[in-house]
Parts: sequence; C-alpha cells; structure tokens
Amino acid sequence: MPDLIAQGVEPQQRWRRRLPEDQPVVLGRGGGAWAVPWDSRVSRHHVRLLWNGQRLSVVRLPDSRNPVFLHGAERQQFSMAPGEHFVIGQTTFTLTDQRVNITADAPEPAQQQSFSAQYLKQLQFRNPDHRIEVLSRLPEVISGATDDNEMVVRLVSMLLAGAPRADAAAVVAVEPLQPSAHAMRGELRASDDDFQSTKNLAAANDNTTSDSMAAAEVLHWDQRLVITGDFQPSQGLILEAIRQQQSILQVWHGPEGGAAQPFTESDVFDWAFCTPVPGKICAGWGLYVAGRFNVEGSGVATSSDPTDLREDVKFTELVAAMLSSLRQMRRLEHQQTTLSQFFSPVVLETLAVEDPDVVLAPQETDVTVMFCDLRGFSRETERHADDLLGLLNRVSKALGVMTHHIRQQGGVVGDFHGDAAMGFWGWPLAQENAVPRTVRAALGVRADFRAIAQEPGSPLRGFQAGIGIASGRAVAGKIGTVDQVKVTVFGPAVNLASRLEGMTKIFRAPILLDETTAAEVRRCLPKEIVRVRRVAMVRPYGLDTPLVVSELLPPEAEYPELTDEHLQYYETALEAFLAGDWAEAFDLLHRIPTDDQVKDFLTVYIAQHNRTPPPDFDGVVPLHSKL
Repeated sequence: MPDLIAQGVEPQQRWRRRLPEDQPVVLGRGGGAWAVPWDSRVSRHHVRLLWNGQRLSVVRLPDSRNPVFLHGAERQQFSMAPGEHFVIGQTTFTLTDQRVNITADAPEPAQQQSFSAQYLKQLQFRNPDHRIEVLSRLPEVISGATDDNEMVVRLVSMLLAGAPRADAAAVVAVEPLQPSAHAMRGELRASDDDFQSTKNLAAANDNTTSDSMAAAEVLHWDQRLVITGDFQPSQGLILEAIRQQQSILQVWHGPEGGAAQPFTESDVFDWAFCTPVPGKICAGWGLYVAGRFNVEGSGVATSSDPTDLREDVKFTELVAAMLSSLRQMRRLEHQQTTLSQFFSPVVLETLAVEDPDVVLAPQETDVTVMFCDLRGFSRETERHADDLLGLLNRVSKALGVMTHHIRQQGGVVGDFHGDAAMGFWGWPLAQENAVPRTVRAALGVRADFRAIAQEPGSPLRGFQAGIGIASGRAVAGKIGTVDQVKVTVFGPAVNLASRLEGMTKIFRAPILLDETTAAEVRRCLPKEIVRVRRVAMVRPYGLDTPLVVSELLPPEAEYPELTDEHLQYYETALEAFLAGDWAEAFDLLHRIPTDDQVKDFLTVYIAQHNRTPPPDFDGVVPLHSKL
C-alpha cells in the first residue's frame, strides 16, 4: 500500500501516512490521523480519499472552502497514481509507493563512530534556537497522540524538522537482546574515548555481529525527498547501536574527493546513524537517521566531514530521551487510570510518593465509615426480572452516585456489598476533617437521590439511599487471605456503621449517626451547613450496650419541611421520653409535621405501651431485629 505525504511551508509541518485499501478517509483540519492543523486554508473536512489498489481517488467535499489543484488546475474530483501530487492551500500532498526494507547486506562503512552520552552532553549547539524550538513542541506532539502508532508518525516528522541534514528518519525496534558471548568476555568493550573513530573496516564489521541478534523492524519512517528506490536501513547498524546503547554513525562516503561506497540500489545516502532510546519502556527501540553530504540547495552548510553530524546526533539523543520519558509518563497515566477503578484518588496520590508495601500494609487507625444501601432494589428486581442486564445498569449508576461523593470528598471506596457501597476516611493518611468530609459525602448522596426521585423517566427513579455513619478505631489497608486481598477496613466502627445503615429502615431516616460522629458534627459544623437531631437511645438486636442514634439533616434553607423549631420540639420530646414523662413527649411529637416519619418511632412505641413507661424502663428502646 502506498503512503500519502503532507508537507506545509515549514519543515515541521509534515506527516507520512499509509493509505488503507478500499477504506475511505477524510482529510482536513479536523481531528484524527488525517488532520492538517497547520494550514488555515484547509477546511475541517476538505477531501475524501480512497485507494483502490492502483490509483487514489480524491473528491472535494461540499463544505470545503478552498479549491484543490492537480497539475496546476483546479479540480473537484480526480484520480492519481504514485509519484503525483495535489495541493490545498499551502500544503502539498504527494502519493508515493516507496518501500522500506531493512538490509543485512549493507557494505562496510568507510568510517564508524560511537558517541558517548557524556560527550554529547558537553557538546554545544552552534545554532540552538531552531532545535530548541522543535524540542519544546515535542512533549505536546507526543502526548497528543492517541496511541503508539500515531506517536511514532509524529516523532519521525519532528526528527526531520529538527535535523536539517537528514533526508530520512525512522523509528526502529528489535527484540531486547541478551549480551553476546563476545560482549560477556569483554572483547567488544568500547574504549574510554568519548568520541571514537574506527578506520579498521573489518573491526567495525565485527562489531555488528552477535550470536544473539534478532531482526530489526521499522515502526514508521519518512523521507524528505521522493526518490526512486526503497529506503534500506542497515540492520547491522541498528543492532550494534541497540547492543552498545550508544549512538553509532556510519559513513559510506570517503573523504572529500574520494569514492563513495554504495549503500542502496539508488546510491542515495552517504551516512546514517542510529540512536538507542533509553529505558525499559522503549527497550529495543532506536531512532535511525540518514542523509547526504554537500546537498545543493539545501540551505545547510555541510561537508563530508562526519564531525559536522555531531549536533544532529546530539539532537536525536535528546529526542530519544524525551521520547522515553514521555512514553513512561503515558504508561503511568494509563496505569493510574486503570488503578483508579480499584483505588480512590487519595490512595493513588499516596502510592505515587510512598512505598506501596508500606502504604497498603494493614494498620490500626481512627476512621469514619459510611455505609450506603440502595433502597428499592428488591422491588425493582421483581418488576424487571425479564431485563436483569438493564437492572444491573441502573444499579451500577445508583452505586456510582454513592462512589462519586465518597471519592470527591477524599474517601476510600472500601467495598461493595450487593446493592450497598462502603466508604471510609482516615486512611492511608490521617484526616483531621474526616467527619466533615463524610458528612458532606452523605448529604451529597441524599440530595442526588432526592433530585432523582423528581425526574420522570430517570433510570434511577424508584431507588432511594439509606446511610449509616460511625467513627472509631479500625484496621485499614490490604486485608484478605494469601489467595485474594482487597483494600478495605475492618473493626467495630465498620460493624456499627453497617448496623446504623440497617436502622434507617426502622427509623425511616435517610442518614443515621453514632454518638461519636454526631458529637463531632455539632462541634465543628454550624447548623447553616448541617443539622443533627438525636432520635432515640436503643439497644441493637444481639448487643448489650445501648446506642444513642442521631439523624443527619440538611440545613433548614435546603430542607424547610423540617424547621429548626420542629427539631427543638423533637429534642424536648426525647428528653421527656427518657425521663418517663410520656404524656408530654406524646404531645410534643404531635407538633412536628406528619410528613416526618422519624417521629413515628417514638410515637408508635409510646402508643403501644398505652403512654405509660414499663416498670423497668431506663430510657433504652430494645430493637428486636437488625431491620
């Protein structure tokens, strides 16, 4: 398949892309692989291209603003063969059917030079402005690539832009090589000289042989000029540079006036060098650059002296180093994105700077735990038994509301229990504001589900949330067995939060707190942000210790159905209830709006006992089930 080469007025305004057969592509300034962002005269969608195996069909699209020229004439549609080109604005598009074939039969070079990193580091650019400008754009160019294929396309264009002596460039790769027997014996150890020059061609050729070499491949390439003949990078040069992990330059042209050694069938290039890309992320990768000496009309003053190429080698090494760093950064970003499905942001941030084994090791700490249960799940399951996948999607969205607020407030999503989610605060780093964060998360979940209930047709309609919050000591971290672990929290505070979540069904309250959490809320948050009312003192089923249960409420401005005056009535009624004055308590409870279902717990309990406390009443209401 042929390539299409786009070239703008500036050297860096360029790309070379392989045309797929029988698959139309749209060329323009819009996004995607076939974008021409540098030319304002190219419309967002300008032409449609189709390669049929023999000719390229080009059709100008109706929304394009400027004409398309072929052989100097404006055309609306046409077909072209390799070797021809068309023009839009200031950009030329050339169709070429060149091939790249790595050759193992490259002739022996007239010269070979190795460049150490230390030597190139000390080398100064004579005209640094252009190269620095190209390097400064490299991070944006590479990071903007959608994948590795697009990245190498952009990288090759940048190489040609930043190395004016280069006529061709390629990103090459070999499988990671094991040290050869010769290298292990130290027979091919590089000398201590920073800049080596080898005239002994037999020795140079021996350096490119190894008993563990693999074949090299070209990931992408480009050639500045459309020249007849294939591009044939030297496999020996590539393998030797990767093996030595040094830039190696080979020259096939002798001293000025001397004879040239043929390199390709068309005798195109005088020199080539290969620079390995450092780091494990690009193991086996190299940047291959080739060109000619004494190019007329190039605007670059060169001679056949290979030392003139040192700045190009230095530039290419800088590109290789940046490529490795940027690709490593992309890999880490991808890993972080993947891990974000398993770890909350606060955990990922800690793992980025601390030893994972230390961070994830189980540790005892103070935490605040929040259990969120999805109400209405059983009813919806019965109603939608014929569409379980659809129901699963709805449940996932509902749980997503919970996890969103947990993560947004710096919490850790510890686990999912069927249709419930558990989050906690206070790990991996201690959080002095753990309770306020938890409270904001809980109120956010409540507000979202309240809003959802008012949206006809919402996929979350029919669901509500019950939330239990407790604070105390717990063990947090990587918990499990030798076969399977997960990051979660374990301890009495977790059990208590789960119990409180279950009690929301008994008290018909969206959010319940334990006494420790309620006291902290009253201490650090004003009622303009959040309100708390004691609900009752109960003895949970299966436990001996009484528990003071409180309800978390939005401020009056957000929940005017229950005013601060109503809450004061309830508080006074609870005090009367605890003191055994049930007649007073019963009267005060009836001053609270009937829509408040929480008050029904005490009202019904008083009525069941004929408004008279039992002889052994101590203020504690026993619960006869977990629900």
